[in-house]
Amino acid sequence: MKILETKNAPGAIGPYSQGYEVNGFVFTSGQIPVDPATGAIAEGIAAQAEQSCKNVGAILESAGVGFDKVVKTTCFLADIGDFTAFNEVYAKFFTSKPARSCVAVKDLPKGVLCEVEAIAVK
Repeated sequence: MKILETKNAPGAIGPYSQGYEVNGFVFTSGQIPVDPATGAIAEGIAAQAEQSCKNVGAILESAGVGFDKVVKTTCFLADIGDFTAFNEVYAKFFTSKPARSCVAVKDLPKGVLCEVEAIAVK
């Protein structure tokens, strides 16, 4: 097992890793829309979805894979009413259309609007 760590995605805010590489698979932790350079969180679902996807991409890149190798994502929304706007941004990154679950949850860390995690093949 190899722990993944990159400065191009936010550091873990709890007792977990940004991701793991295990037996040819890459698992990312859920990524909220924190800009790793500034710690800022953008306003609005589109900007937050964009940053969450970029953060996932940075972790994938640290393992030597890209979005095209993602086979499964799990997406969390603070408001299911943001589903369509979230999908518009998500579709720009996950062009290979991996399997996905997308659910609305009561709350997300730091009061953000979305969180994205991924599983990819190496």
